[in-house]
Amino acid sequence: MRSRSWAALTTAAALTAGGLLMAPAASAAGEDSWLSSPAEGLHRFTVPASAVQAAVGTTPAAVAVAVEGNFGPGGTWSQLNLGLNNGNYSATLGPLEPGLYYYQFEATIGGTEQLVGFRNPASPQEVTSQPTWNTFFVDGESADWLADVPAGGQLETISYDSTVAGAERSALVWTPPSYDADRAEPYPVLYLLPDAGQSHREWTELGRAAQILDNLAVEGEIEPMVVVMGDGDSSDARAEVLDNIVPAAEEAFNVSAEPTDRAIAGIGRGASQALNLLVTDPGEFAHVGSFSGGLTSSVSAAKAAQINAATDLVRLYVGNSTDPAYNRTAALLDKFDAAGVEYQFDGVNPDAGGIWESWQENLHDFASRLFGADQDAGPSEGHLELDGPHSLPAPGFTPTPFVDENGIVTFETGTEYANAKNVTIWANWGPSGNWLRIPMVKQGDRWRLTLGPLDGGSYYYKFVVDRVDKKDTSNPTKVTSEPNWSTFFVAGPGIRGEYTGDVPAEQRGAVSTMAYTSTAGEQQRSAHVWTPPGYDAERAAAYPVFYLQHGGGQTWTDWIEVGRAAQIFDNLYRKGDIVPMVVVMGNGNGVDFPKELLERIVPAAENAYHVSSDPAQRALAGLSMGSGQALSTLWAHPGKFAYVSGFSAFGAPPANADIEAINAGTKLLRIYSGDLQDFTYQPTLSLIAAMEERGVNHEFAPLIPGPHSWDVWQKALIDFAPRLFKADTSAGIPIEATIAEGENGVLALTVADFGDGVTLSEPENAGDRLRFTGALPEVTVSDSRTAQQAGVGGWAVSGQADAFTSTGQTVGADHLGWTPQVLTPRPGLTAGAPVATVMSGGSGLDTPGRLASADREGRFGSAKLGAALSLEVPVDTQPGTYTGKITVSLFPVD
Repeated sequence: MRSRSWAALTTAAALTAGGLLMAPAASAAGEDSWLSSPAEGLHRFTVPASAVQAAVGTTPAAVAVAVEGNFGPGGTWSQLNLGLNNGNYSATLGPLEPGLYYYQFEATIGGTEQLVGFRNPASPQEVTSQPTWNTFFVDGESADWLADVPAGGQLETISYDSTVAGAERSALVWTPPSYDADRAEPYPVLYLLPDAGQSHREWTELGRAAQILDNLAVEGEIEPMVVVMGDGDSSDARAEVLDNIVPAAEEAFNVSAEPTDRAIAGIGRGASQALNLLVTDPGEFAHVGSFSGGLTSSVSAAKAAQINAATDLVRLYVGNSTDPAYNRTAALLDKFDAAGVEYQFDGVNPDAGGIWESWQENLHDFASRLFGADQDAGPSEGHLELDGPHSLPAPGFTPTPFVDENGIVTFETGTEYANAKNVTIWANWGPSGNWLRIPMVKQGDRWRLTLGPLDGGSYYYKFVVDRVDKKDTSNPTKVTSEPNWSTFFVAGPGIRGEYTGDVPAEQRGAVSTMAYTSTAGEQQRSAHVWTPPGYDAERAAAYPVFYLQHGGGQTWTDWIEVGRAAQIFDNLYRKGDIVPMVVVMGNGNGVDFPKELLERIVPAAENAYHVSSDPAQRALAGLSMGSGQALSTLWAHPGKFAYVSGFSAFGAPPANADIEAINAGTKLLRIYSGDLQDFTYQPTLSLIAAMEERGVNHEFAPLIPGPHSWDVWQKALIDFAPRLFKADTSAGIPIEATIAEGENGVLALTVADFGDGVTLSEPENAGDRLRFTGALPEVTVSDSRTAQQAGVGGWAVSGQADAFTSTGQTVGADHLGWTPQVLTPRPGLTAGAPVATVMSGGSGLDTPGRLASADREGRFGSAKLGAALSLEVPVDTQPGTYTGKITVSLFPVD
């Protein structure tokens, strides 16, 4: 048996950033009075019940109301249920990523399951081909290229006689800024065609073509050109384009008639029309683009030679495997390759399928390449190769769902719902874990849904069959407290993707079941217990213990079955972010919880596991109802648990609470909440106010975007667990331990004096951001443990930052990154990987990052460590002096 001694010492340096900082811009809603923005990034839909009755034309016995739009993963059309309260149907959604959103309201009539789509009749019709739709735009840096431009071009409508349709038709025409109708040199011209079922006006209504072109023009990223959006709904597209649209544009505008100055592109059917013109009339358009298109006609080698000689650019685009044109594009690439057609392929867009989000990017890329623009011929950054046609599992596959390597997920029902009218999947895949329903499509006797990509993380879902919840019986997972739920995991970036996935089997802790006798009628109950890898029931020092509680309507299994607490602790331990501890997840239902915990759960844990009875080595936390239980234990029994937390918390210190004893006996009291969507948000604020009024020492963590959901609680646990059983850093003063080198038995960390804090440099304007730089105070690790004490292990040092705050404004810790340095290099001593800020594509120090580590060879003696710090914030961040803290922790590694 080997004993383990460890020390975790920390520093919390105040980081001060000079310069002007501003918060992100708020969302801009459209002209729909049923849509409001109650908080930054959030959107609230409120529909009067009288409007629903008017839309369905009757007062049905049962009606479900939702707002549906491109809110789902990958822009998938999804439904957000609206609840009835005080005569209104309402719900809140967000934060939404920047971009254009289109939506409608929908009522489902009970019995017939008839779906009735409608919009606010007082709002203008915004989408010609979809009269029940409205739109709104969310501002943000990533959508600047879609934003309105005050000094942009002009948009006009022209009419022309269609010899094909035998009727008058119209086209939209965009002219660039400073368009000159009398310019000696005619403008080159791009013709755009819509997909089947679309109006040509959708290029501006949903595609934001005018804004895309405006931004390209004012930035000088396109040649001055005229863009004509014509009506391609025709049985003879060749005649419609060449005999009608092109002559009308050349008559009305100062555009060139030279084929070398013409380009054509389209979506879906419009893309196929453009490709057909490439084949039937090579040279009529020197530039051809296909957005989610295909080509049914053959291409001979001779025809390919004609195309190559007469065409300057052929560029092909497609979305991910959810794009209906995916396999058509794969066939098109093969056809062009076989014939020898010269073309460019933009690669597979991994983020979206055949939807406007993809086509907006296609237009932006294609327009910038026209008429002599010098561009790299390769795919857009981050796009994927297309290796061949995509196929889904055959009907009847199990287990479900099927998750591919790109995060595209396929669900399938059994044949038991063959006669159902509507089948949807309701899951936590909306923004910040919002629950959205996505319709399935009937295929034979089964219903299917393929969507994505999904962000990395764990998901829980259920089928809704004609508004009745059903379990996916082909998914073997279960949730004891929610029998209709199933779960699955998607690998990928992000905090939940990083911490809720399985670690290799040999690196996992163990989950066991502990039986105990409850105070509720002396019944036998159970608790899940996680023990760390290498748990040693005989080691000299007892393990710290963390008691973790579930919420209302849940039970002792939920943290494991839905919250994936085992995976979270496995990943935290594997990264060296937590000390070895035991975690006990008991049953808090129907009991006087403080009594149940202290008289039954704690004694059972101390009897069955090698855990400490020292209050300084105990932690207690819970979610929702469990947070109330944790806090009520703190109020009634101060000093029994040194670390306490509430996730989605509520309550207040009772009048007889001993505040002095609470503060004296609690090393850390930290409260977490979702945003305005979390129904305990206001109770949490009331709790914080009550504790401040009574003088209870506490921390209020930055709000976690999202509703009352597992996404919020998982992130809270990921943040809270690394703070347990460590030295108190709330005062921001370094703790130093001077260890004589050669003295056996000690592993310790010291931090160089940093005075009042670390002041970062003056800001460097890097275009879209302000960048501040500085250095971490020198950190020294001293390891004088004997080989018997240290075993085959070494040590690791990690660091994590808190958010930066200034008079109510917050800059998240993900905006701070670092580049670790080993100042005393030697074999076996390794600096951690650089951590990029969120603005540079990383996650910042919002989650712990490795400063350095030492193996068995490099651990002994003293090691000096440092790090270059980088704080990056948007250029429009709210002015002020922002302060935050970095906590640096030392851990032994087995």
